[in-house]
Amino acid sequence: MQVTCKNCDQTYSGHFCNNCGQPADTHKLNLHFILHDIQHAFFHFDKGVLFTAKELFTRPGDSIREFIEGKRVKHFKPISLVIILATLYGVLRHLFHFSVLDKKVVSEIQGVEYESLNEWISHHYYWIILLSIPMFSIASYLVFRKQGYNFIEHFVLNAYMASQRLILRIAIFPITKYYTESSYNKLFVDILMLMDIVLIFWTYITFFNNLSRIKSFLYSIYSYLLFLVIFFILLLLSVLIFDIHVG
Repeated sequence: MQVTCKNCDQTYSGHFCNNCGQPADTHKLNLHFILHDIQHAFFHFDKGVLFTAKELFTRPGDSIREFIEGKRVKHFKPISLVIILATLYGVLRHLFHFSVLDKKVVSEIQGVEYESLNEWISHHYYWIILLSIPMFSIASYLVFRKQGYNFIEHFVLNAYMASQRLILRIAIFPITKYYTESSYNKLFVDILMLMDIVLIFWTYITFFNNLSRIKSFLYSIYSYLLFLVIFFILLLLSVLIFDIHVG
């Protein structure tokens, strides 16, 4: 049976327009439409986030590679996911007043107040995370450039990896809140950093599966060190150019 699309006037057969994708069955708008739309939105949001979170902690490299190669229906989009998670984590930091900063180290920096710095980071956390993704991407692109992925594909890889670390931080935030206010603050911060590094290395090693485990591990170390170099160079330039200070 031929159908004329009410959206683009394309004539087609089937349940969806082959030109714009609109469903053939367009009901009159009523209460059922509103209730179905709300249910559909929440269900697919939860399903996409939960599926992606599960994949990032069971088969991170493989699932991200599949997304890049075109298997994308079940995954939540990388940039949207990292913005949502970074915003949520920033809100948690603000509401519960916890920090993963080393209070002793911060207090030794002239002109910087610990509470002011922590509040500033909480309010701008999603920007900090988003800005870190290009830095990670430049590093991984340069180190793994022979693996055939372009810079945007590296950006997607590192966006999902940022989400992976954020999911972990959100999941353990009550523990973080407890230990960052104890005498074990520095030890706990070091453990968090080690956990981040383990996740980064695990994902790189499983993503770049054309390399041997040893080679991809060594490249992962190189990539992380290169990220740190890029980060500190940009931080120094920012301080020198914009005279950034917090207080």
